[in-house]
Amino acid sequence: MATPGTPRPIDARGWQFEVQDLSASTETWLRIGLLTSFSHNPGENEETEETTSFDSDGFFEQDVMQRGASLSIESKYAADKTGKRDPGQAYIDDVWAYRLGVDSRNPVRWRHRSQTSWVVWDATVTPGEQGGGTTEKTSWSATITRCGKPTSVPVTPPPAGGGS
Repeated sequence: MATPGTPRPIDARGWQFEVQDLSASTETWLRIGLLTSFSHNPGENEETEETTSFDSDGFFEQDVMQRGASLSIESKYAADKTGKRDPGQAYIDDVWAYRLGVDSRNPVRWRHRSQTSWVVWDATVTPGEQGGGTTEKTSWSATITRCGKPTSVPVTPPPAGGGS
């Protein structure tokens, strides 16, 4: 039995992912719903330069020249009976995924429900494949690639009337 205060593994289902709706007149974050899995790759797009020289005495040396990261999120394609999509999925598919050049960037944030701050990225998105078989629900996925240095902001309670 673990003693109180002993670190324990956290549930994967406790992670929350949101995308900022840049078309809204006020700061609006949209939850990405019905996630079934995610993968955070903090070494994605890392670039190194070998610095081994005769002075290295036969030991390898390198410098990191570029840091990168990505999030792969998977879900079920979500819509209600009227066809209204999950707000986060719909924004990614219908708004963000079609933007190019400098407009292709969009803020995203994510955290575990036990954490008191959000990790915030300026990022690009690559939509994933959608599909399914006869007895399956339709899949949905996206890969979010960080651009620049990550930041963090404290979790604040949602305003009266909902939102995040």
